[in-house]
Amino acid sequence: MFNKIILVGNLTRDIELKYAQGGSAIANTAIATSRKFTVNGEKKEETCFVDITFFGRSGEVANQYLRKGSKILVEGRLKFDQWVDQTSGQKRSKHSVIVETMQMLDSRGEASQGGYSDDNGSNSYEGGYDAPAQKAYTPPPSYSKPSPAKMPENNLPEIDINEDEIPF
Repeated sequence: MFNKIILVGNLTRDIELKYAQGGSAIANTAIATSRKFTVNGEKKEETCFVDITFFGRSGEVANQYLRKGSKILVEGRLKFDQWVDQTSGQKRSKHSVIVETMQMLDSRGEASQGGYSDDNGSNSYEGGYDAPAQKAYTPPPSYSKPSPAKMPENNLPEIDINEDEIPF
């Protein structure tokens, strides 16, 4: 079976970060996605609100760099939750997304107001986060490439082996 979903939208609320007994982070929020279309010449917009959950280090990163209104792309799997409402006793259900990877889409200017942006101006995160990506090392202008080392001449003795004697 295949269960994959990709959503692009804005967070509808700040992230709520909790920690499980084992110490791993669980971050919950929601994303709003919209679709614009025309029906009989009339422009309409449809908005879909979806709860999303981050686990582990990605939850901590999301909590650190994302706020209500942050634009984000999430990739993950759809989860179906069911429960009984405490007040009415009725069965309730909803779909939510378990985030596997995310990409922060806010522009560099918006990122400095609470989002994350690496030195290259791109906003992204795909698990295993340790620190923002560093610029590639550029040597100082006085640096010059060393000339390639001269390869030694082949001074190995020549061995005469019959191919029938090789065991493989």
